[in-house]
Amino acid sequence: MYKLDKLTAHIGFAAFLAFSAQISFAQSDSAKFPGIGRVATPAEVAAWDIDVRPDFKGLPKGSGSVEKGQVIWEAKCANCHGTFGESNEIFTPIIGGTTTDDVKKGRVASLSDSKQPQRTTIMKVATVSSLWDYIYRAMPWNAPRSLSADETYALVAYLLSIAEVIPDDYVLSNANISDVQNKMPNRNGMTLKHGLWNTKGKPDVNGSTCMSNCVAFIQIGSELPDYARNAHGNIAEQNRQYGPFRGADSTKPPLAKLPGASAEGLAHASETHAVVKGPAALFKNENCSACHAMSAKLVGPSITDISAKYQGQSGALDKLMAKVKNGGSGIWGPIPMPPQAQLSDEDRKSLVTWILSGGK
Repeated sequence: MYKLDKLTAHIGFAAFLAFSAQISFAQSDSAKFPGIGRVATPAEVAAWDIDVRPDFKGLPKGSGSVEKGQVIWEAKCANCHGTFGESNEIFTPIIGGTTTDDVKKGRVASLSDSKQPQRTTIMKVATVSSLWDYIYRAMPWNAPRSLSADETYALVAYLLSIAEVIPDDYVLSNANISDVQNKMPNRNGMTLKHGLWNTKGKPDVNGSTCMSNCVAFIQIGSELPDYARNAHGNIAEQNRQYGPFRGADSTKPPLAKLPGASAEGLAHASETHAVVKGPAALFKNENCSACHAMSAKLVGPSITDISAKYQGQSGALDKLMAKVKNGGSGIWGPIPMPPQAQLSDEDRKSLVTWILSGGK
């Protein structure tokens, strides 16, 4: 009994020392920067430090075969990206546009080919760690961080196999991933001559405009010269039928150059646009349009189809309001709709009423 009490006392004292060290660690920083929080603890930093660097620091141990990757891909990824990563219906294709010669040289030739219709992920990405890291942290889109390290290795292996970077019987792992890096089609397509890459050199943070007295206003933007505005046809007609962003009508002059336009008028127009309200604005601002179009099926059903399904049904408004708030799946397909609990009851009712009316 005495030994048990003594052991308990030792454990308690050790915990007290760790807690005291943590407090002193935070207080030492508070003294330097009073009123600006505290330094993150090592445990808090570790919880966020989950990225995988190009030198593979941070890469978890594990392995996965191409065969296993195909099974996972068809179950969790093919709905959005196609069976072979070639789909262009929802997201830009992942696979395509590379050749065996690109794998040998490490530079994708079709990136400079004006006849190449679209740039795929495998054409652009230079490091296999980026591919692994993004899938591990962000995919599937409806359940990020749900893949294990082994599943991620398998998915990357499958993608690289259909891109003809590795053979169909390959087993990718933390032990051989550096060998695969030497086969990435665009591995030589990214410059390393900048401060952010060289961790031993001086970082590229030599800005002077707003480093001490930030009173100057800096305007950041981009534009095309007038002669190139319509070089590729009318941008407004080249958008997919979903998502919140639409291109400008490039057959017309820019808004700022229209007769009678002024800086004050454009600023007022911008402010007016920012406070536009109503169900149509909610539909756009809450990114509902990323998955639902007005009359075409995307990731989810169209507004027209939803309206037709629930036309005349008693309790449809309350049922769909609950569905929007809590999310769900199985009614229109296997891909779940994430919950939209951030909406107020008033906004949710307005949005669902608009949807049931067919967007009128």
